[in-house]
Amino acid sequence: MTPNNQNYKNIFLVGFMGAGKSTVGMILAEKIGYKYCDADKFIEKQAGNTITKIFAEHGENYFRDLESESMESLSAQEKQVVATGGGVVQRDRNWDAMNSGGTTIYLKAPIEVIWERIKHSKDRPLLLVENPFETARELLNKRTPLYERADLIVDTSNLSLEEVAEEIIQAINI
Repeated sequence: MTPNNQNYKNIFLVGFMGAGKSTVGMILAEKIGYKYCDADKFIEKQAGNTITKIFAEHGENYFRDLESESMESLSAQEKQVVATGGGVVQRDRNWDAMNSGGTTIYLKAPIEVIWERIKHSKDRPLLLVENPFETARELLNKRTPLYERADLIVDTSNLSLEEVAEEIIQAINI
């Protein structure tokens, strides 16, 4: 299991909300001696506002523009593990930034596993709807082909967060 793109300048973790990107990212960064960056926190710092408020006040398109600018900025840096937002894969501009700036790794999990991880979360603006499970399922189905464009796919369903990080390390041989 070797990634298609072996540019390890940065490692970009992609996947649906609740896939483990943030926690695995922190573990992975520590193990390989890279910095860790949560792209959503980076965006919040740049914008001076929370993602929930950005969505509420300006809408998703505005947020996605901020996200694209942030991905381009982050991809220009080096030696960091970036936990991306779940929707980053929707724009080719973001893929261009990630592919030029490093390797992409898709942390995959089925909707049932993801739902158990996110169902009580209040900071996921796309789930503040009448039927959040159905919305999450539809979003995951829509985004899965985009996530699968990643250089490496790691199924997180039956692995601990430490095991996911170890599997990535073995695959990239860093």
